[in-house]
Amino acid sequence: MTEDKTQSADEAAKAEELKGVPEDMIESPELAKLREELETAKQEALYARAETQNVRRRLEKDIADTRAYAATGFARDILSVADNLSRALSAIPADLREDEKLKSIVAGIEATGREIEKVFGNHGITRVAAVGLPLDPNQHQAMIEVPSADAEPGTVVQELQSGYMIKDRLLRPAMVAVAKKPD
Repeated sequence: MTEDKTQSADEAAKAEELKGVPEDMIESPELAKLREELETAKQEALYARAETQNVRRRLEKDIADTRAYAATGFARDILSVADNLSRALSAIPADLREDEKLKSIVAGIEATGREIEKVFGNHGITRVAAVGLPLDPNQHQAMIEVPSADAEPGTVVQELQSGYMIKDRLLRPAMVAVAKKPD
């Protein structure tokens, strides 16, 4: 019975507060519930919109990455062609380079090498710097250690095979010889 009296007192206090307030301004419990549901629906719609925007941004980034790095497999394959072309040029002795019969062949091979470098540049493929720099395991692969009094230990002293980047990703690490303290 005390609960009923407390409830009646609460209702009476609410009724007293609402005296003088027009009836159309008084909010019923149903209306309050509907307002709450509307607010919840608004929040859910905002969250859904934000999630949709995040998914769209992720997809746009994935598409941009796919475009930027689509040639990665082909570029790796063509690097061996560039390596062989370089080896062919370096295998020609200096005295034969001056021979009139071979000059045009050497010039053709050199022109082909320049063209490959140009094409690499057009597609964001750049050579990794190595000789004289400290060993960077993100760009270099140490193949051998060479005793050296001239270079600091851990410094690249020879490039055995060129490394390449495609945009900001490593395409192939440079295979290098690294200096160590002489025995």
